[in-house]
Amino acid sequence: MIYQLPQASQAADPDFYAETYRKIYQATDEPTPKDLWVQEHRASSLVKILQTVLDEPPARVLDIGASTGILLHFFQKAFDSAVIGVEPGEAYRRHAQNRGITMYAALDELLVSNPTRFDLISLIHVLEHLPDPANTLTTIRRELLQEGGVLLLEVPNFYAHDSYELAHLACYTPHSLQNILRQAGYHVFFFHRHGFPRSSLLNLYLTLMAQPLPDDVIQPAIVPDRMVRLKRRAGMSYRRVIQKLFPHRAWLPLPDERAD
Repeated sequence: MIYQLPQASQAADPDFYAETYRKIYQATDEPTPKDLWVQEHRASSLVKILQTVLDEPPARVLDIGASTGILLHFFQKAFDSAVIGVEPGEAYRRHAQNRGITMYAALDELLVSNPTRFDLISLIHVLEHLPDPANTLTTIRRELLQEGGVLLLEVPNFYAHDSYELAHLACYTPHSLQNILRQAGYHVFFFHRHGFPRSSLLNLYLTLMAQPLPDDVIQPAIVPDRMVRLKRRAGMSYRRVIQKLFPHRAWLPLPDERAD
C-alpha cells in the first residue's frame, strides 16, 4: 500500500467529505450528470459481475460510500435486496433518500443502531479514502458481514490510474489490495482488472470479492510488494502509448464529451 503525503491528511477528517470533497472535484456538492453517468454504468457492470459469480442473490446489502444510492438501486432491481447505505455527503445522501433508501451519515452511526448482518457489503472507490482501512475492514467482518457473506471492493489501480489525488490517503496495487484483505481476515475469491466505464483498454480499476474468515485462521503476515516503482513506471508508460495509438478506446467519452 502506498500512502500519500501528510498534506493529504485533511481528507481523513469526516467533515472533509461532508462539506468539501465534492466541491473540490466538481465545483458543487450536488450530483452532476457526469457523476451520475459514471455511477450508473459502474453499477450496471458490478451487478453483471455479481450475477455471474454469486450462487444466490444477496438478501441484505450495505453500501459504504453509497453516494447517490445508484448502486443500491441496481441491487434492488437485480436481486430484490433490502438495502442500506452510508454516505457522508449531505446532498448525495439526500438524493439516495429520495429514492426511498435508508441512509446513514457515518459507519459509526449505523453500528450504534445494531443492524442485522448483511449478505453483501460493498465499498466502491472508498478504501483509498480511509485513514485506517485494515481496521475498517476488520470491523466490517466482525460486526456487519454475515458468515458466508461477500465483501465487494473496487479501487483505482496504482499501475494504470493517476491515483495521486488530495482525497486519496492510500494507493493500491493488485498485490497490496489483496494483502490488506488477508490482513483483515478475508479470503479473496474473485479478482478483476478492468477499465469500465472509462476505458476499454486500460486496467484503471481493481475489483475483488472476498469472504470473512474466523479469527482463529487469520494470518496477518504482510508479504512485501516488490518493484512497485518499476511497475508503476511501466504501467503509466503503457498507458501513454495506448492513449496515443487508440485515443477513442483508451478513454470512453463522458456525457459532456459526446456529440449532440
